[in-house]
Amino acid sequence: MTLKGKAASVEFRGVTKAFGEVVAVNEVSFLIEAGELITFLGPSGCGKTTTLRMVAGLEMPTAGQIFIGETEVTNLPATDRDVSMVFQSYALFPHMTVAENVAYGLVVGGTDKKSARQTAEEGIRLVGLEGYGQRMPSELSGGQQQRVAVARALVLEPQVLLFDEPLSNLDAKLRRRMREEIRDLQQNLGLTVVYVTHDQSEALAVSDRIVVMKNAVIAQVGSPHDLYERPIDTFVADFIGDANLVGAEITRIENGEAVVRMDGIETRRPHQGLRPGPVHVAIRPEAILLSEKTGNGGLEGQVTKAVYLGSHLEYSVACSLGELFVIDHNFDKPVKRGAEVSITFADRGVNLVRQES
Repeated sequence: MTLKGKAASVEFRGVTKAFGEVVAVNEVSFLIEAGELITFLGPSGCGKTTTLRMVAGLEMPTAGQIFIGETEVTNLPATDRDVSMVFQSYALFPHMTVAENVAYGLVVGGTDKKSARQTAEEGIRLVGLEGYGQRMPSELSGGQQQRVAVARALVLEPQVLLFDEPLSNLDAKLRRRMREEIRDLQQNLGLTVVYVTHDQSEALAVSDRIVVMKNAVIAQVGSPHDLYERPIDTFVADFIGDANLVGAEITRIENGEAVVRMDGIETRRPHQGLRPGPVHVAIRPEAILLSEKTGNGGLEGQVTKAVYLGSHLEYSVACSLGELFVIDHNFDKPVKRGAEVSITFADRGVNLVRQES
């Protein structure tokens, strides 16, 4: 069984979806290339799930066009689209075995039972559940049920595979393992995948690109690296990972860089198209460096909280820029609560951002 070569692109052209007077998606346009995994990420109510449901044909747009490959599917029902969805709840039939669940869509679609059974066995093998075909869903763990749901979608050999918050019911350790398995399957089989989550770490881990949505529109599209390293505005900076948002001033643009002053500290950063004047700076927690107070000027603060979390240390530091959240991996010199410290910044993880619109 192979899905290589069948994956199709997905394109939205000015798509809007309104429920009465409530606009859930507002003039959204994007292109997902064949074989790409795109994650839609954003807070509750931003429009990401509605967008996914319009790809699936479970919701019809109010305006705009939707294409899968070269075919316009704007008004086609779900049954006429070559897509499969893995739901948050898995939606397994409790009275059917694993093999029967996986083969169900094939049988309903007219495949003879023998061929459906053989294809189901291959799907079960692909998700690492060989030998589990005769078990009932109630005999499986949450992660195993998730794999069955993925296998059931895969055997239909869809042009586009959709995931609607598929890992939200699993514990943290299992989520990490399952997202790796989903990513491996996607890459090995060359699948086009549209993935919806509200979990930033999950999105960063599985995606070729991420579409960050806010208030029914797209805030920014980019690779995980681009969104984390170069967020476009304060919303994206704060939503993708933790960010300390502080006020600063661009004093001048010089040699393609902005000269930025933050309470007496001067630094140079990519100007991001911004002009001299007040600006926001997004500082990643790991970009803040603490050392013993020198008394030689610069930015100084006091540690108000110090927490040991096994893999790293977390601090809250009060300073003239406000309360800064700091992540430190230096266990050799932990800083105690109440300590006076000098604050400097790493070259990476400090970015100029626009005020969110």
